[in-house]
Amino acid sequence: MDLKRLIRTVPDYPKPGVMFRDITTLLKDRAGFGATIDALARRYEGRRIDKVAGIESRGFIIGAALAARLGAGFVALRKRGKLPAATVGHEYELEYGVDRIEMHVDAIAADERILLADDLIATGGTAAAAIRLIEGAGARVVECCFVIDLPDLGGRQRLKSLGHAVFALVEFAEH
Repeated sequence: MDLKRLIRTVPDYPKPGVMFRDITTLLKDRAGFGATIDALARRYEGRRIDKVAGIESRGFIIGAALAARLGAGFVALRKRGKLPAATVGHEYELEYGVDRIEMHVDAIAADERILLADDLIATGGTAAAAIRLIEGAGARVVECCFVIDLPDLGGRQRLKSLGHAVFALVEFAEH
């Protein structure tokens, strides 16, 4: 199935010059959403994955469905202040300031094997912060998986330079 054709491109969102890749059109398509999760699950079947960590917010959708398919637990990685119990976090730089990603302190145990999931990798800043957070808990990131890679923005290379494998189902050369 051609998943790329199910992804909507919204020009000039959230700012002029940006080509926003919107997976809501993929998610609403029964066959497309199923094919997306199937393709990701096939990649990780037979590998020990204890938990899938999904990055807020579309990573929750992809990550939770993938975790269920793999028989793994799911961990929500959220922006600052969104989780109700005690958290641990990691701050990271944005082009316009600093942000923070958090998880519950009891979400991941030492030595667990974690699959990091999100809808899209652009510059890799949020994913790199998520990796540091997961590894800070003593767990191992098995791989970072995405529906979309925007290779021109360098996120894949950034994560690879940190020693992490990256997989994406589709690429869009223009961002």
